[in-house]
Amino acid sequence: MNRPKHLLVANVAWAHETATRNPAFFRDLMRGQNPRILWIGCSDSRVPAETITHCEPGDLFVHRNIANLFDPDDDNVASVLEYAVRVLKVGHVIVCGHYGCGGVRAALLPPDPALPHVNRRIAPLCTLAKTHRSELDGATTESGRVNRLAELNVLEQVRQLRASAIVQKADAPPLVHGWIFALDDGRIKVLTSGYTADDAMTCTTAAHSAA
Repeated sequence: MNRPKHLLVANVAWAHETATRNPAFFRDLMRGQNPRILWIGCSDSRVPAETITHCEPGDLFVHRNIANLFDPDDDNVASVLEYAVRVLKVGHVIVCGHYGCGGVRAALLPPDPALPHVNRRIAPLCTLAKTHRSELDGATTESGRVNRLAELNVLEQVRQLRASAIVQKADAPPLVHGWIFALDDGRIKVLTSGYTADDAMTCTTAAHSAA
């Protein structure tokens, strides 16, 4: 069986199992969405937002792109943020990166001429890597450099989101959090919390986490 057909067959099974388990499930979905969280994550196929957080359809409003980047001048991600904040009235925005990120690794290497769109997309990440070059060079392994830049990237996207006009001018500004996912054990670590009382602890922990 070809892969797209396999997905369609799997969908039939999922729909049947879901309706059997909860007959009201799809009726509730039709009533509209009311997610309380906007998730900005990486497009990496190994980091599906709903799966790693054990969420159901309707729980998360999701935007994914290469290396979980936020650029206020990019209408794609900015429109998602705008709709989430002004229409859905989400209370939280979570930026979730992951260790071993290919987009982050690419930012530490010379541009690949075969990937011009990727090169343009990760240009801000390349700049971030140059800004923190001395710290990154202090890592003893390539994976250590990649993982530390992945953390710094999450923190930078959180900073930009908190500074964005969409968030700052909201009637009730959402709390912006920075998380990172570990592929080796499936656990999420908080790098920075939208809750002020948590931030000092989580940021200190993040500074010593890359190996």
